[in-house]
Amino acid sequence: QVQLVESGGGSVQAGGSLRLFCEASRSTYCMAWFRQAPEKAREVVAIIDPSGTDTQYGESVTGRFAISRDNAKKTLYLQMNSLKAEDTAMYYCAAEATFRLGRCISRLESYDAWGQGTQVTVSS
Repeated sequence: QVQLVESGGGSVQAGGSLRLFCEASRSTYCMAWFRQAPEKAREVVAIIDPSGTDTQYGESVTGRFAISRDNAKKTLYLQMNSLKAEDTAMYYCAAEATFRLGRCISRLESYDAWGQGTQVTVSS
């Protein structure tokens, strides 16, 4: 069982930046950040492969957010720049705990470990 703990959320004005952290209790494979705003479905923000070399982004954050990982520290990061009010949501870290062939994907069901979430609030 993998435990994931997020941190780094908070309140910021539009145009500002935040960096999210996700610490895992052991090594994982594909990892991702998802977010969920009130009364909206959970959506993928960014995905990263086990090596950290292949990344994918949701359309609304491309060019503003950057996902990265440090496998030695078992930590996932999300650098968020040029934040907008519509980025306000609970952000969740997710990980695949078992190896799976193929490219990392955005299906929620693919991820079997989830963090408790960290709130990001952007005021305009």
